[in-house]
Amino acid sequence: MESYELEPRYSTNEIPGRCLKCLGEHELHNCLMELLKNEPYDENDVKKFEALVTFLKSPEMETLRAESEKLLSEGKQVKLKINSDLETGNMSYELIVA
Repeated sequence: MESYELEPRYSTNEIPGRCLKCLGEHELHNCLMELLKNEPYDENDVKKFEALVTFLKSPEMETLRAESEKLLSEGKQVKLKINSDLETGNMSYELIVA
């Protein structure tokens, strides 16, 4: 099982932030660029790409996005852990609050 982390942040005057959806899309773009640059494809990049696509299309994404933004507004640090087992197709998501 592979796992990936996304750490959303609020924007401030000094630091630009991203919500879970924007951060996921940014990571997906970066992963796609790596895949296009490197042939043969790195298997880890392919797995990460597939996990990010699945997350962004999942119904849980909007719920996790809303929950993470609520926690961020309360001043908490949040990470989303994406657990992906592509062989079985099982995906799980875990919000980690610090």
